[in-house]
Amino acid sequence: MSRTAERSDYVRVAQLSDVQAAGCLVVHVRDHTLALFCHGDQICAVDNRCPHMGFPLNRGTVKEGILTCHWHHARFDLASGGTFDQWADDVPVFPVEIRQGEVWVDLAPRADPRAHHRQRLQDGLERNIPLVIGKAAIRLLYEGADPVEPFRLGLDFGTRYRQAGWGQGLTMLTCMMNLLPHLGAEDLPRALYHGLSAVARDCANMAPRFRVHPLPALTTDLARLKACFRRFVEVRDAEGAERCIVSAVCGGANHRQMADLLFAAATDHRYIQIGHVADFTNKALEALDRVGWEYAEPVLASLVSSYTSADRMEESAAWRHPIDLIALLEKAFEQFPRALETGRTRKGSWQNRDALVQVLLGEDPQAVADALLATLREGGSEEELASAVAYAAALRIACFHTSNEFGDWDTALHTFTFANAVHQGLRRVPSRELLRGVFDAAMSVYLDRFLNVPAARLPESDPTDEDTEMLLGELPALLDRQQQVNEAGSIVARYLHGKGKPERLLAVLGRMLLREDRDFHTIQTIDAAFRQYGLLRGTSAAVHLVVAAARYLAAHAPTLREQGQTLQIAHRLHRGERLFEPQL
Repeated sequence: MSRTAERSDYVRVAQLSDVQAAGCLVVHVRDHTLALFCHGDQICAVDNRCPHMGFPLNRGTVKEGILTCHWHHARFDLASGGTFDQWADDVPVFPVEIRQGEVWVDLAPRADPRAHHRQRLQDGLERNIPLVIGKAAIRLLYEGADPVEPFRLGLDFGTRYRQAGWGQGLTMLTCMMNLLPHLGAEDLPRALYHGLSAVARDCANMAPRFRVHPLPALTTDLARLKACFRRFVEVRDAEGAERCIVSAVCGGANHRQMADLLFAAATDHRYIQIGHVADFTNKALEALDRVGWEYAEPVLASLVSSYTSADRMEESAAWRHPIDLIALLEKAFEQFPRALETGRTRKGSWQNRDALVQVLLGEDPQAVADALLATLREGGSEEELASAVAYAAALRIACFHTSNEFGDWDTALHTFTFANAVHQGLRRVPSRELLRGVFDAAMSVYLDRFLNVPAARLPESDPTDEDTEMLLGELPALLDRQQQVNEAGSIVARYLHGKGKPERLLAVLGRMLLREDRDFHTIQTIDAAFRQYGLLRGTSAAVHLVVAAARYLAAHAPTLREQGQTLQIAHRLHRGERLFEPQL
């Protein structure tokens, strides 16, 4: 509650005798509504709005120097304004002087309101209080903070205070940061609120993480650390694996080198943890792109437990029987050196993407592996292969038939987000080890073929003369009803084929995502679809990616939307609305 040291701003607000007679007097001065309390021989001035939800504090009670708000029983130290209930926030207090029987109050503002809001965000994260998180996010952005600032606080908190390390919360937070460029300004606080609240919930009641120190003699032998890391992951030794990561970062490894180290271990076994490890790794690297490499040590170290505890598809019956996909893949991997060498002189000449996608969606896994190897020989790059596989995985969602069981949406989702993570990883650092992930994703696309039996038809691609803004306006009401899957896909396709503005569509889809209660898989889907769309924009494939996103979102809407109500309260408080009064 400190004020600027350079100046004060005293104004006369009341007669001392009036305050003494009333015990509590409400005064309005400039833009402030103050409650003046006569307590003993002192006059105390506080903002009359309870910082929790705006109830008038003059209707509260003062006893033994504690002011209690009677709406939710928040308690405040009358002299300092400090709260005894962290969910409530401190109430602003104002210095008082008595001059010739008159009460004068200093209205000078806080010295650093952003510092206060940063601390309140930290409080909300520590205690898992969504309303506090929402209010802090809104006020930080209102004060002009870069969204990276609250993101950095959430990232630091999530990597320190969850013993299990990187999980759904930090993934959702990073997805929300990725979505910010697509959103309208009014939706930025909502995205941060969802991401930060997800981190707080993920860390609630969890033990903290403790730092593993690097090896005593820092080494720049990254090849050795990479080999040790893979060996420790292989035998599920989390502590040894973490020390390798920390030593590599402290030894000067950059983001490309660390991506190479991590993705190699993530693809030493087939499709580990149904793709989550690769996706978490990709998201951790994307988070570091936002906040800077100085956070690499705690962020990347937090990934280790997901590596060492992951299920491996070598242990899965579906990958072993009736066709041994593991053996098929191992034979394909043996052909990598020759295929890459053959294609080296033909780089940039491959143009058979559509034909490859059709093979990827087929029913012959050997043909899939052969087609991928043939593409490498024909000059297709690792990144081009990964892009085609990611698109094929998205088509499984775009053509997902609603006669499937509801849980099957997640089967298709896992393949798509894994394929996207591999694709983004190869764009960051092409490597022979990570190339294995492309083949893993392709086999998962093959295994998901039953989700398209029968296949939902892709919306028509013919240009239309429809009013695109009217089409876009139909989406919110459509997603107020359950299972409007095909209808949502149709609207998206008609909008894009009708020359609607893609930026408007992505912004509306982002808003529709944010008004729902958080769903990890839906957030992953939208993030991956938007990322892939950006790489294929202007093609029919790009339209199919947005169709896939809209269909998945429609399948999982509407939710109760209770989380949005919390943020709405935070917005109304920020605007100064009186929540305690009846709404007309």
